[in-house]
Amino acid sequence: MGPGDAVDGGVFHVKLPGQDAMARRAEEHFATTRVMLPRRVVHGPARQVGKRLLMALFVLAATVLIVWLDRAGYNDNADGKVDLLDAVYYATVTLSTTGYGDITPYSAGARLINVVLVTPLRVMFLIILVGTTLEVLTERTREDFRLKRWRSNLRDHTVVVGFGTKGRSAIQTLCATGLPKEQIVIVDPASKVIEAANAEGFTGVLGDATRSDVLLRAELQKARQVIIATQRDDTAVLVALTARQLNRGAKIVAAVREEENAPLLRQSGADAVITSASAAGRLLGLSVLSPSAGTVMEDLIQQGSGLDLVERPVIKAEVGKSVRETDDLVVSVLRGHRLLGYDDPAASPLQLTDRVITIVRASPPTGSGPSGPSLPHLPPHHRP
Repeated sequence: MGPGDAVDGGVFHVKLPGQDAMARRAEEHFATTRVMLPRRVVHGPARQVGKRLLMALFVLAATVLIVWLDRAGYNDNADGKVDLLDAVYYATVTLSTTGYGDITPYSAGARLINVVLVTPLRVMFLIILVGTTLEVLTERTREDFRLKRWRSNLRDHTVVVGFGTKGRSAIQTLCATGLPKEQIVIVDPASKVIEAANAEGFTGVLGDATRSDVLLRAELQKARQVIIATQRDDTAVLVALTARQLNRGAKIVAAVREEENAPLLRQSGADAVITSASAAGRLLGLSVLSPSAGTVMEDLIQQGSGLDLVERPVIKAEVGKSVRETDDLVVSVLRGHRLLGYDDPAASPLQLTDRVITIVRASPPTGSGPSGPSLPHLPPHHRP
């Protein structure tokens, strides 16, 4: 137990990270929970309203012009004549279907023009007026359909809690190993963060991830893996507890700021815990002692370029061989729940049920050249 932890009646209290973790805005705690699917870029509301307004003014001006040119065929009950103001007045009440009847077309030509031209313009004007309402209803129906289809098709996906620096880096690594964006769901309490995630093509759930109903909206009960990258360690613990309760079989990986909180997070259900501050500090220390070694480590943890650290199953051709006899550079062997180093005598010979952690050359993008020696054995769901 660390010096910052306290015990009260046998209950461990999480050590809080300090002022940096208190940067959440108050409004984020009261955000409305909802699912936000990625959408195509559309024009802003002001531009859409302005476009509709210009169309309505054009229809009105066309109607005024038609009435004014054929004003001899109209009768005004007030003075018998139709001037420009009367033409504007008649066009307005006609297009709005008010129809007071004080100005009427009496000649055959004026009535024919009303049937052929003014009536279609009136219909067009009404369509423009109610177009916004119809568009909203259509958009809601389309959005509900997309949401239902998304929920029914989503299986074995990855839920990422937190879209900050840690969350973005984790997602970049997953995408570099071949995981499609459609298989990633981001949960965050900030609406601007979810909008940014949508802009990058990810589905987002707006809400507090410590609540089970929010995680259920992210379909966590059907997820294959969960990444917890929150700003606070106590929040990470609550998220891990809730996630493990909803999904017993998912792999849960979490990041904490304080190393003292890592055991508590493992007890809460996390399969792996990364101490972000300590890991960065170790990498800094290694870079001071050996800049080249620091560069190699940075290359290994950055998927998709240079050298990659990959976990894969043992293939049949490798069964019975020593770890040194494989085509790849094996650094560890995962046998059951035991992680064996490459120099451990128990690691060899390899068994069919083993998984090996190897260092391979990152495969180039599709169509740019041949892939590395090991990557043909790695379907996307087997990659880390």
